[in-house]
Amino acid sequence: MGTPGLVLLWLQLCALTRAAHKFWVPNTYFDTATNWNQNRTPCTGDAVQFPVDKMVSVLVRDNYAISDMLLPQDGELVLASGAGFSAAEAGSDSACDSGAPLLFHNPDRFSWLDPHLWRSGNEPRLFSVDAERVPCHADDVLFPNDASFRVGLGPAASLVQVRSVSALGQTFTRDEDLAALLRSRAGRLRFHGPGSLRVGSSACADPSGCVCGNAEMLPWICAALLQPLGGRCPPATCLDALRPEGQCCDLCGAVLSLTHNATFDLERYRARLLDQFLSLPQYQGLQVAVSKVPSADTEIQVVLAEARPETGAAGRLGRALLEDAAGPGRGFGVLSAALRLSGAPAAGSAEEQDALRPRAGLAVGVVAAVLLALLGSVLLLHRSGRLRWRRDREAEPASIGLPRGFHNPIFDLMSSKEQPSVELPSPSSKVDSNASLSYFVNPLFAGEAEAEA
Repeated sequence: MGTPGLVLLWLQLCALTRAAHKFWVPNTYFDTATNWNQNRTPCTGDAVQFPVDKMVSVLVRDNYAISDMLLPQDGELVLASGAGFSAAEAGSDSACDSGAPLLFHNPDRFSWLDPHLWRSGNEPRLFSVDAERVPCHADDVLFPNDASFRVGLGPAASLVQVRSVSALGQTFTRDEDLAALLRSRAGRLRFHGPGSLRVGSSACADPSGCVCGNAEMLPWICAALLQPLGGRCPPATCLDALRPEGQCCDLCGAVLSLTHNATFDLERYRARLLDQFLSLPQYQGLQVAVSKVPSADTEIQVVLAEARPETGAAGRLGRALLEDAAGPGRGFGVLSAALRLSGAPAAGSAEEQDALRPRAGLAVGVVAAVLLALLGSVLLLHRSGRLRWRRDREAEPASIGLPRGFHNPIFDLMSSKEQPSVELPSPSSKVDSNASLSYFVNPLFAGEAEAEA
């Protein structure tokens, strides 16, 4: 049988067993810019360094002229056809050279339990809850045959179990064969960590779907998922956010729980959601996850997630599916349905704050403009003489030879008496500090008193 026939047979077997595939995304290619600390591949004349204490297999697919290379204590460079290295003078490419060695990132940073690092062949409108983004027990795991990669298997207590693993041109479905790979040098360069990896799980033969089986590993999955965020979930943009089974963080939308009979077919129900509901214009902003969850009632969980809860699309679709479950849905094996909805958009959400910032800035600007206009008007009136500051002065004429005093309520010692005439001391004479004077000179108007004297 030729290659096309083998591929067709493989696809038919997958359809019969309802096998799902998970593809490993990151690699340890020499040619991948994100594998280097300067987010670029080596230029002519660069010095490159690999972590000395790390094991790594690196695939090289191009030609590079470098000035120096520091290799790890245990590792390998795999040269693709036509690839190679040559020597070049340091700093030959002045437009690219930074003056510092180019460092290869830590190859141990990739974890099997990180949902970010896996891809599946789902339709774009369908997504998986976090526990199901990592390979489930009945999944087939594929690593590209010509790829170099390195994957951590998690902590010692974690047990990774899948149906099969395809790597290095082989497909492993028995624990004995996989264990031999993991013990080999090629396996140790690509798989590391104290966690366990097993294969041989049965394919899902139940038309209603199978439970993923990652519930026990969910804490580690969530820890790996949230590590870039400091271990904390981002705040939900709605009140009374929901956390579906198998999800690490709360989300806005709706969760529909279904019970079913023996005629229920999970793939048919997914296809019906896509064709009959998600294709409608009013639901274009929604994403849907449909899967079987561990429950005594054998529930099917339908998650309707929306990025903008203010639209209310998830609530409308949830109610439509609730009505459908009591009508046409019974023909698909649905027995009952229950709906949970998240609340209204949270006050102070990012969208609302962005909308309020221009209004707040406009209000502050208007208030500032009014205050400046008032201050300017007051100053103009004062300069033109139409507005004067009046000081209260004594009504009685001052005695001959005395400076004019003023009425100060703080020092109103002589308000009920006529000030007696006294002889002012000359500037050169000494004044007794205990002498009692009948006037008070305010330093604020000392200059005016000297001018009139």
